[in-house]
Amino acid sequence: MTLEEKINQSETRVFKTVFPNNTNHYDTLFGGTALSMMDEVAFIAATRFSRLRCVTVSSDRIDFTHPIPAGTIIELVGRVEHVGNTSMKVRVDIFVEQMYLEGREKAVTGIFTFVALDETHKPTKILVDSL
Repeated sequence: MTLEEKINQSETRVFKTVFPNNTNHYDTLFGGTALSMMDEVAFIAATRFSRLRCVTVSSDRIDFTHPIPAGTIIELVGRVEHVGNTSMKVRVDIFVEQMYLEGREKAVTGIFTFVALDETHKPTKILVDSL
C-alpha cells in the first residue's frame, strides 16, 4: 500500500449533534468541548494510520472561524498530513450544518501532533520500510 492510500484509508469522519448541554452562555459549542472532540478524532486517525499506540504531544494553532450553534450537526474530519520517524501531524476540521437546511461551512481547524509508542512507552518508528 502506498503512503497516499494509507492516508486515505485512515481518514476519519465523525458526526455529532450540538446539544444545549455542550454550549456556553452564547448558545454556541464550548471551545474546550470542540478541542476534546478534535483530539479524539485526531487520535482515531493517527491510530488507524499507524496501528500503533499513539499519544497527543501537542496541538498547534486552532482557528475558530465560525460559531457552532446549539441544534446544529457537526462533522469532524481527521486526516494525517505529515509523517515523521516517530511522530505524525493530523489535521482536524469541523464543519457545521443546519439540521433543516442544505449547505455547510468550515467552523474550526487545528493540527494535532502524535507520537507512536512501543510496549515500553518509548517512541517507535511509524512507517515500515515496505511503504
